[in-house]
Amino acid sequence: MEKKSLLSKDGVSYLVPFILITACFALWGFANDITNPMVKAFSKIFRTSVTDGALVQVAFYGGYFAMALPAAMFIRKFSYKAGILLGLGLYAFGALLFYPAKMTGAYYPFLLAYFILTCGLSFLETSANPYILSMGPEETATRRLNLAQSFNPMGSLLGMYVAMTFIQARLNPLDTAGRKALTDAEFAAVRDSDLSILIGPYLLIGLVIFAMFLLIRFTKMPTSHDQSHTINLVPTLKRIFSIPRYREGVVAQFFYIGVQIMCWTFIIQYGTRLFMSQGMDEKAAEVLSQKYNILAMVIFCFSRFICTFLLRYLNPGKLLLILAVAGGAFTVGTILFRNILGMYCLVATSGCMSLMFPTIYGIALEGLGDDAKFGAAGLIMAILGGSVLPPLQAAIIDRGELFGMPAVNLSFVLPLICFAVVALYGFRTRELKA
Repeated sequence: MEKKSLLSKDGVSYLVPFILITACFALWGFANDITNPMVKAFSKIFRTSVTDGALVQVAFYGGYFAMALPAAMFIRKFSYKAGILLGLGLYAFGALLFYPAKMTGAYYPFLLAYFILTCGLSFLETSANPYILSMGPEETATRRLNLAQSFNPMGSLLGMYVAMTFIQARLNPLDTAGRKALTDAEFAAVRDSDLSILIGPYLLIGLVIFAMFLLIRFTKMPTSHDQSHTINLVPTLKRIFSIPRYREGVVAQFFYIGVQIMCWTFIIQYGTRLFMSQGMDEKAAEVLSQKYNILAMVIFCFSRFICTFLLRYLNPGKLLLILAVAGGAFTVGTILFRNILGMYCLVATSGCMSLMFPTIYGIALEGLGDDAKFGAAGLIMAILGGSVLPPLQAAIIDRGELFGMPAVNLSFVLPLICFAVVALYGFRTRELKA
């Protein structure tokens, strides 16, 4: 009975579409978390600062922002399935562009490839999230989205494993300083070798995405029962942004994405500084840091399933508030501790973050009906937080030391602020039924 009420609506079963679309959640999780360690990798390969390396995140999450509204308009005009297919096509194309980018030997073509790839991810998320919400009764929508999102970190874990095993561990061990000492010819040889290693997983995932495109293309999937395909962009946006729960949800999502990307991206810098201070060489410190990053994602994954279960008994806003406060407390530990306890606290924040994206999403879109397509676009545009906030943290890290503390520790003041914003949203929506 529970399964039927969760994945059926108006006598139509959504089980097969739910499985296929949930697989897409894992696929974009892979893209997100194979990319986070690339900030450090590109900084080394191209001898850039941490700030310049963080341009990877600017390009990556900038694509989400740029394409969210066009995606919503496309989906409104056509269908969720059409949006998902276009998203998969752009995802595959962007991944395969890594080969010509490697042939140029330059940094910026990779940023263009990332941007195109994430334009595809923007279409995917703008389509898939509200589609999952629509696959059953509205009263179980938040639980349904949390269940689907539970498979996202599985793809993330695979992305982290591939980044650690098939990219980071195989890159030339020369650190940034050593590379700067090379002649131009020597540096070009090392760079080209490293780029050949880096692009392999992206080319493979491009082929996998193309196969998924064909599978969904030739699978019959129920269409959403929209009342209208007319695009009235400005009146619709005015209408949905007049709802405080939605408007504040977009702000909370911006800061949540920021805290997630900062904690998962700069755990490498945090761990590298910590382990090198204990006498470890840079490459070994990076590999060990990535193992802690994978541990964080394992905790995130298990916590997502646990929180999905807890939503049967707890109000989403209240649970969001509790976890945001806990996340803030762990971030304080990350800042203050200069030993392994700080790393433990940083890893523990992932358990607190697991619930946040789908729960904010579900609360914000509750009751929007056909306007959920444009509402979803606003929430996907909020992913811009992953583009804006990490470079600010990187700029702090590049300072080396501030106020007598390691700058990488102090930089986690920014994630602390983000948790405070999410906690406020949880507090303001704690009495809403979703």
